[in-house]
Order: sequence, then C-alpha cells, then structure tokens
Amino acid sequence: MQIGFFQFEPKFGDVQSNINKVEQALGAVDADLIVLPELFSTGYQFVSREEAFELAEEIPGKTAKRLIEIAADKKMHIAAGLAERSKNQTFNSAVLVGPAGLISAYRKTHLFDEELLWFTPGDTGFSVHDIGKARVGLMVCFDWMFPESARTLALKGAQIICHPSNLVLGTCEEAMITRCLENRVFAITANRTGTEQRGGKSALRFTGRSQVVSPRGVRLCSAGPEEAAVKIVEIDPTDADNKRVATYSDLFAERKPGFYGDITDGSMRLD
Repeated sequence: MQIGFFQFEPKFGDVQSNINKVEQALGAVDADLIVLPELFSTGYQFVSREEAFELAEEIPGKTAKRLIEIAADKKMHIAAGLAERSKNQTFNSAVLVGPAGLISAYRKTHLFDEELLWFTPGDTGFSVHDIGKARVGLMVCFDWMFPESARTLALKGAQIICHPSNLVLGTCEEAMITRCLENRVFAITANRTGTEQRGGKSALRFTGRSQVVSPRGVRLCSAGPEEAAVKIVEIDPTDADNKRVATYSDLFAERKPGFYGDITDGSMRLD
C-alpha cells in the first residue's frame, strides 16, 4: 500500500487557490492514501469567530466535494483538515474521502490555544473506517498531546492514523514516534509550512517536518521544515496488527484496564 502526505503553505482565506495547489500536487501522484494539513483550505490564524464561520463550509461542501473528485480521478483516499460549519457552530474538522464519496467527518476533540475562541470542541469522538486496503482513523493536530486519542483509535482497530496538523510547538514529530510505538500503528502526520501573522497578533511559524512513522517507531519518510513536498512510502498495513513486543509480551493483551481508573474503558479491549 502506498501512503503519504502533501506538505505546503496554504494562503489564508484563498480557498480556491489552496484547493488548486492540492489538485496540482496530486496530479502526478500514485498513492492509495494521502493526508493533507489541518485547515488546509482556509489557513489557520483567524481573528474572530465570525471570520472562522464565514470561511467554514458544510460537509460535504465545495472543498470536500472537490477532494472527492480528485480521489475518484486518482483512485485514492484523502484525509484533510478543514473548517466545518454546522448550523451556528464552527468546528476544526477533518474529512476522509474516497472514490465513492465522503467516508467520515471528524471534529477535533482537543482544541489548541486560540482555537478555543473560534471553534466548538468536537463531538464526534474517534472512529475507524475500512478503506479496503487498511483500517484508518482520524485525529487532528493537538490531539497528539493526549495519548488517549491514538490509543482509542488503536483499540478500535486502526492500522493507520491520519493526522492533519498545523504544528507550531516543535515537539509533536518526536512524540508521534512514541504514539506509534505504544500502539503499534502507522501514523501520517501532515503538517504545513510558512508563517501567518494577522490582526496584530504574534506570528505563528509552522514547523513542517511532516512524516510517516511505522508501528516500530521508525520514521519511514519525512519532509524538511520549509519545503513544499509530496512524500510517498510503501507499507504493509497488516504490520500494525502485530502488537507483540517480545515473545510473551503483547501490548494489548497485557493491558490492565481495571487499574487505570477513568482514563480508559475496559470494554474497548480487542480480543
């Protein structure tokens, strides 16, 4: 299976231009699954809740429908972050689409910093979807800081975690190695590049360094901090089904939910 990401610098507020960049970049790509950054179509640094609402779209809206068209043309699946409008609320969301249409929309559970001013916390929870060649789960950017996010997806059977991101802290790239190790899953973190400074606020500098990490914590491919790049790597998604780290040590079989209190649910344990 061929999986990867497209790392680039979106132009704030220019949805059509950002979609065009994606279409152009993926035109020559042969892959089964591609991940795009968080809020790839709008940019990130909003200055008001009203601005976020105006740039957001219903799902499926213009952006998701165009991604579906690209997925159908390229016979691939795409995970991408975008701003979602639902009634009078705005969510920092991600969609998973394929040649047949919209598969899932996930609303970011753990909002970061000023996102709490512009967006409503996500209410979808974490889900996993079979796309034929693999089982795929979604989380968005700051969800990485909460180990329960990746663990929940892994317990639900995800082989690949798609992780659209707009990273600024510079620590996630290393932490995702741990998330993959502790859950024995693949993860595709698609970050963006560049700087945004709007409304007299401090500049946000995005760290790039998108990556694909294996269930053994190996960085299979990555991009630089500033480059626009599509990176693809071949994997066997069934490698994520082996949770054994030693002859008698299986990560999931050896879990002890009864000792973890409220942070986990023993009924989610896989057989």
